[in-house]
Amino acid sequence: MKILLFGRSGQVGWELQRALAPLGELVALDAESTEWHANFADPEALASTVRAVAPQWIVNAAAHTAVDRAESEPALARSINATAPGVLAREAAAIGASLLHYSTDYVFDGSGTTPWVEDAVTGPLSVYGATKLEGEEAIRRSGCQHLIFRTSWVYAARGGNFAKTMLKLAAERDTLKVIDDQIGAPTGADLLADVSAHALRQLARQPELSGIYHLVASGHTSWHGYARHVIERARAAGRPIRVAPEAIEAVPTTAFPTPAQRPRNSRLDTRKLQQSFSLHLPAWQVGVDRLLAEIL
Repeated sequence: MKILLFGRSGQVGWELQRALAPLGELVALDAESTEWHANFADPEALASTVRAVAPQWIVNAAAHTAVDRAESEPALARSINATAPGVLAREAAAIGASLLHYSTDYVFDGSGTTPWVEDAVTGPLSVYGATKLEGEEAIRRSGCQHLIFRTSWVYAARGGNFAKTMLKLAAERDTLKVIDDQIGAPTGADLLADVSAHALRQLARQPELSGIYHLVASGHTSWHGYARHVIERARAAGRPIRVAPEAIEAVPTTAFPTPAQRPRNSRLDTRKLQQSFSLHLPAWQVGVDRLLAEIL
């Protein structure tokens, strides 16, 4: 099996290089690659790369994920998040390849408290969410065999992340204010990569599993709950923490105005994924504690 991976230098792409390598020959590219074109700002040129590599699987971990910046550069966000995935899907259909693509909880409007199921009515609040939804729709229209994994609150030990930011601030400040009315599941890039590799193997045997799925760690919390968990684990591990537990203040989203509106309810129902692929998704705390073991 030959796998063509786009977005190799991102958090998910980095972990995918590890998880996908045992499945077959892996060609991993990013926007800086020189042998083949992989710049999603020029979507149509991606077609020549797909044809030259001739993979059985295309895995797209590339995306415009700067949510606030997307509000001021919608054309670029649309090129990367919508047009380019559509080109990959079109080319996959033409050569009989399958496509794995990652999407987001931002395709929903964040209302209510019920976890979103895959066929719930969408209603993105931002350019980022709207362009990711357009990418999903382009893939479905192409007719190619595909997996679309919607996820949320993704982190990795490599690069910056929410936990590292909280630990830095907790060591410097006497008080912290953290949003408590956005609810979701912190999900590790390593979990996404491992589930992806498992799903690719199973889809090869059961093509009827093609479709869209929600993939996040189990359980949910707020950004405030996430921050408290990280800080208290670090305090217990002997890390110098200045802020007292009672000084981590819970505040509403309105306390931190941003150009892009965030969904309040980012809960995603993962029952379809777990049942279809015979998986158990661990609690979000398991992955975060593993992250902390690496960075503390």
